[in-house]
Parts: sequence; structure tokens; C-alpha cells
Amino acid sequence: MNQFTLAGRDRTILFGLMILGLLCMGITFITDDAYHSRFWSNFLHNSVFFTGIAFLALMFLCASLIAFSGWHVVFKRIWEAYAQFLIVGIVLMAVVALGIWFDFHHLYHWADAESVAHDPVLEGKSGFLNPFMYTLFSVVVVGVWYFFARKMRELSIKEDGVAQYDYSFHQSMRNYASWFLPIGGFTSAAIVWLWVMSIDAHWYSTLFAWYCTISWFVSMLCVTVLTLIFLKGRGYYEEVDANHFHDLGKYVFGFSVFWTYLWFSQYMLIWYGNVGEETIYFRQRLDSYPVLFYANLIINFVLPFLVLLRNDTKRKMGTMSVICSIVLIGHWLDYFLMIKPGVMHTAHELMGGHGAGHATEGHGEAASHGAAHGAEVADHAEHVSEFVNGFTIPGFLEIGTFLGFAALFIYLFMRQLEKAPLVARRDPYIDESLHHHVV
Repeated sequence: MNQFTLAGRDRTILFGLMILGLLCMGITFITDDAYHSRFWSNFLHNSVFFTGIAFLALMFLCASLIAFSGWHVVFKRIWEAYAQFLIVGIVLMAVVALGIWFDFHHLYHWADAESVAHDPVLEGKSGFLNPFMYTLFSVVVVGVWYFFARKMRELSIKEDGVAQYDYSFHQSMRNYASWFLPIGGFTSAAIVWLWVMSIDAHWYSTLFAWYCTISWFVSMLCVTVLTLIFLKGRGYYEEVDANHFHDLGKYVFGFSVFWTYLWFSQYMLIWYGNVGEETIYFRQRLDSYPVLFYANLIINFVLPFLVLLRNDTKRKMGTMSVICSIVLIGHWLDYFLMIKPGVMHTAHELMGGHGAGHATEGHGEAASHGAAHGAEVADHAEHVSEFVNGFTIPGFLEIGTFLGFAALFIYLFMRQLEKAPLVARRDPYIDESLHHHVV
């Protein structure tokens, strides 16, 4: 079957999960603290996670085009459909941006004017960390991403109607891909700094954007594997065989190792540099979130490394479905660990009084501020050493919210799949993909 139809039963399940997500978000909002820190951090966490998966689908599709890759062509419509979620990502991140402008939330310490006025580090970064830049990147830049996603999808569908050996649409897609790759590469780094790294506004890392992007990429690959297994189980994508799963498995394996390399490099450089303003980030997570800290490495490196090291495991759909499900959850937990501690710290600081704990009061030198900030984080570490539901580890409300966002992503992706044939028969590399073989 080359035309996908979303079955009524699947539609009901997806709507049920979306309702579950809304209920969990509602309960979180009602039972939350005065700043609704848990609610907004859950919203940001899932919005960033699924928007990033859509972005990486577009990036990998464009990179494959530029590299003259052909193995993926038989199922490239899946990546095209994933990328259309970017329009929803614009809406989700626009909500977060509006929350900064109108004080709906306090996710970012730099968004509090009084804190910035009494903090030389936040004041020094205010040229980039401000509501205008956050809104510009969240709406305008992601809007540019969506433009390319729509264009690539539109040209791919139009290509289905051309005569054999007419490569005009393929060349147009290659041209758009060559423009998008540098634009997406540069702007995604800045967006990661704004959306995620600036939650811990006193901390910075030159490797952080790479680290986040690879986490998105491995997640996107895992979602691809799970999607193909689901669709094959429903009688679609008969052309996709063990060779395609083998290549996807190699990517999951390889980039899980690369993710670990980035994790270790970032940790090692900060550890041996031993600069207080840098080590705070890992000290806080290692001391106060040890379960997630070590689970992050085990789930996202040790497990896929040991399981996917063998060639034959990459060709078994049962094994791939299990490992990709676990690794997908692992990278969702990775983003949880990136976001939650900083949000809790900011809420703790603001609830204790605007600017409390900043000993410099705008007059000290940067070095003395680093010492003061180290002291306040040490106090914060003691504060979070006790179990805090929804922050120390994900609770049932976090899991329900994740399922709701996942159902929204899947539903919109499947609606896009319905609008075009599943296999791009006129793509110049379709024969290579159909006869793809891996030794």
C-alpha cells in the first residue's frame, strides 16, 4: 500500500492521549507553586523536545540530499512529515515567549528585571538574553525553518508528477537544502542557547549546542525506527527491509557514541578547568540529581552501545523497537535534566526575594560574583537534596504530559502522511533505495 490512511481506532487512541496530556497539565497548574514552575517547565521541556525532533528531521533530509544519499529515499516522506510539526513548534514557543513578556512564568532568571539590575553577569548578557531576542528566534527564525520544511515537502510531492528522468524538482530541492543547512546550523545553536542553556544563565558551554542537537538527532532516529515498525505492522512500507533498519541502527549506534563523546568532553573540560562558574552546572546535577545523572549515561550510551554493537541486532525489528523506545525516553530525560534544575533554582531565588543571594548588588567584580554565585548554588543544592515531585525525577504528571505531546506530534505527522504517497517513485535515487543492501 502506497497511500496511508489514519485508522479510526488509532485516531481515538491519539485523541485520548492528548486529552490525558491536557488533564495532566491542568492538574499540574492547579497543584503547582505560586510561579507555576512545574507546569511551565513541563510545557517548555516537551515543546523544545518535539520541535527539535522536527527540526533535525529537516536537517538530516537536507544533509542527505546534499550528500547524494539514496538509501533513505523509500521512506523520506516520513521525515518530510515530521518537519511539518515546526508550525506547531512556533505556536508552542510563542506561548513561552508571551509568558516572558507578560510575566506568566519565571522560567528564566534573566527575564526578571530586578534580578538583572542587581547582577552584573545577567546584565552583561542582557544584549542577547532578553524578551525581544527570545521572541525573534522562537517565532521568526523557526518560521524560516518552517518555510524550508514546507518548500521541501511541496517540491517532493510535485516531483511525483514529472516524467521519468526529469530532475528539475530534485535540483530545486538540492538548492533549497544548500541554503537551509548553514541557516539551520547557525540559528539552531543560538536557539539552543536561548531556549535551554539560558535557564542556567550564569553558566555557559561552547559544546552545549552540539550536545543538545545530537540528543535531538538520536531522538529523531529512534522515532523514525518506531514509525517504520508501526507502519510495516499495518501493511505499509513493504519495500523497507532489514537493510534499511540496519542503516538506521548504525546511525543510532554511532550518534549515541558521539553524544557520549560530547557529554564527556563538556564534563571533562569543565572538571579540569575547575572554574567555579562552570563547575556549578555539573556539581548541582551530580550532587542533587544523582539518579538522573547516572541513568542518563546508562540509558543513552551503555545500553545502545552494548545492544547495537552486534550487526544482527540492527536488523531485528523487535530488538530495534525495544532499544529505540528506551533511548527515546532516555533523551527525553536528558532534556529533563537540562531544564528542571535551573528552573527550580530560579524559582527558589525569586521566591526568596528578588535578587536575593546576589551579594554583589551590582557593585562587585566578576570574580567576587562567581564566589557569591557558588555559595548560592551550594545553598540551592541543599535545598533540592530533598525529593521534589516533578523536579527530582519525572512524576506521573510529567509522563502524562509527555504522552499528550507525543500524541499531538504523531497525529499531525500522520495527517501529513495521508496527503501524499508514502513512496516518492520519481525521486532519482528511488531505485538505489529499493535495492539497498548492507553486508
